[in-house]
Amino acid sequence: MRVVIGCDHAGVKLKEHLKKYLKNWGVEVEDMGTFEETPVDYPDIAFPLAKKVAGGDFDRGILICGTGIGMSIVANKVKGIRAAVCWDEYTAQVARTHNDSNILCLGGRVLSFKEAERILKIWIEGNFEGGRHERRVRKILEIERSRGDG
Repeated sequence: MRVVIGCDHAGVKLKEHLKKYLKNWGVEVEDMGTFEETPVDYPDIAFPLAKKVAGGDFDRGILICGTGIGMSIVANKVKGIRAAVCWDEYTAQVARTHNDSNILCLGGRVLSFKEAERILKIWIEGNFEGGRHERRVRKILEIERSRGDG
């Protein structure tokens, strides 16, 4: 699996921790920054990362800001992206099995390293169930196509 990860200044410590965690599993990880805790604007990280996932350069993406909310808002502007903010194991499981989430958004200011590890493990290992959920994901894709913004 190929994963791309990125963060703003509020997520640097958690990003660095999760990169090591993923690499220990043998996951290929590309880091799109930021690399310091100097303030940066989360759209400058989230949008290009989401485009790489949507374009098929990576299987999945991970975005980290203070809460995960800002990153998810930006990532979901990209056609083909289903970015989910997850704050516990259940939301991570449902994001994958029901919503076929392809970007995980986490909060560096609201999650401990251990909580984030558990969330990431479930999200990475989760598989889309299809069935009734397939119909709903198709409707999301239809909405994207009908917007006409490309």
